[in-house]
Amino acid sequence: MEKPVIAIMYDFDKTLCTTNMQEYSFIPEIGLTADEFWSQSNELAQDEQMDPVLSYLYLMLTESRNHRKSIRRENFVKAGEKLQFYPGVKTWFDRINQYGEEHGVSIEHYIISSGLKEIIEGCEIKDAFKEIFACEFLYDENGVAVWPKNVVNYTTKTQILFRINKGVMDLSDDRTVNEFTPENQRRVPFHNMIYIADGVTDVPCMKLVKVNGGYSVAVYREENEKSKDTVKELMRQDRINLFAPADYSQGAPLESCIKQIIDRMQANDLLLDIYEKQKAEIQ
Repeated sequence: MEKPVIAIMYDFDKTLCTTNMQEYSFIPEIGLTADEFWSQSNELAQDEQMDPVLSYLYLMLTESRNHRKSIRRENFVKAGEKLQFYPGVKTWFDRINQYGEEHGVSIEHYIISSGLKEIIEGCEIKDAFKEIFACEFLYDENGVAVWPKNVVNYTTKTQILFRINKGVMDLSDDRTVNEFTPENQRRVPFHNMIYIADGVTDVPCMKLVKVNGGYSVAVYREENEKSKDTVKELMRQDRINLFAPADYSQGAPLESCIKQIIDRMQANDLLLDIYEKQKAEIQ
């Protein structure tokens, strides 16, 4: 019998890395502060009634050209080398995978981020993920970014959950992901999903996972009262199952929490297997 699959999905900015990925190198290199860049992006989105994600992607391209900064794919990938992560992140995936192996389940890790896929692909934890779903640019014949190829916003993130649920990873395949698939034939049932994120931008995904029997866990920065208040409010609104400090170290509350969720999911899968066998016997 194949091992049950448990999928752990992560937001990226302020969930795994300590701030927005553009702020480590890209924004300083075009001569702006983080506040200036995001203010311009938000103002553009409001003035043009524009998707905020498309707005920041557009601003990355225009500001790069204005400041004569290269906007080739390799430059964005290079920026990923400067990302800084919360404590324990770099060893987290091997530890959780080993725990799953010891308890008879297969753990898969996914990124679902409105950040830039190219930057994530340049960071040192990129190989930990089965798939990275994030915004991407389309590049011309000279390797220069010219247009957003994929945009991951609130709506897209929930669609990606169903892609993981059904095992449909090709973003160009709209037909299969929207076809009816019986629950017992889906590759990763929602009750075997864990969603880890830092705040309100991931509320639709966190709520979707939670109401379908999975677990949504919000992480917060201990030194940041606003971050802590945000996750408390999410708990009060019943949008998450649990919250913990953004510390992925061995023995930290987040690791203990995720391991207990894995235990429960593994036990649930065993009971479901017994149920299916007994049901088949009496047919």
